[in-house]
Amino acid sequence: MSHYLPPVAYLPHDAPMLLLDDVVCVTDSGAHCRVAVNRDGVLAPFLDAQGNLPGWFALELMAQTVGVWSGWHRQRRGQQSIALGMVLGARELVCAVGHLPGGVTLDINVSLLMQDERFGSFDCAIRIDEETAATGRVNTFQPTAEELNSLFNQGNKG
Repeated sequence: MSHYLPPVAYLPHDAPMLLLDDVVCVTDSGAHCRVAVNRDGVLAPFLDAQGNLPGWFALELMAQTVGVWSGWHRQRRGQQSIALGMVLGARELVCAVGHLPGGVTLDINVSLLMQDERFGSFDCAIRIDEETAATGRVNTFQPTAEELNSLFNQGNKG
């Protein structure tokens, strides 16, 4: 039994956009989450006719695992509010087979490469058992509350 809370406790997402089932481990330097690819799970709305998850979902799975890492650390520092982070981009993102197959459990691992107050870079991998299914480097940005307010209120200006 994991001593971690469910992913929703660390992420600013709700169904159907919460794409992780479990938090396996979080350390100073990384995080490990899992999700099952099946018609009964959180990924069900996004599966193709064959029950596979399109490969481009790999980026969001990696980004949400980075979000779990960040949210867990915020809670440890006593910051109870969940912060919205942004993906600046991904480098060398590769999904080996073009999709993530149905009927398997995906292990998503992220490892911190560098971080300052607002930017982070993570090496990421998605594995099925011992096989690597997807890899990439995800670069993230933590906007301030003022920046988020400005971004989300752009359409409200007359």
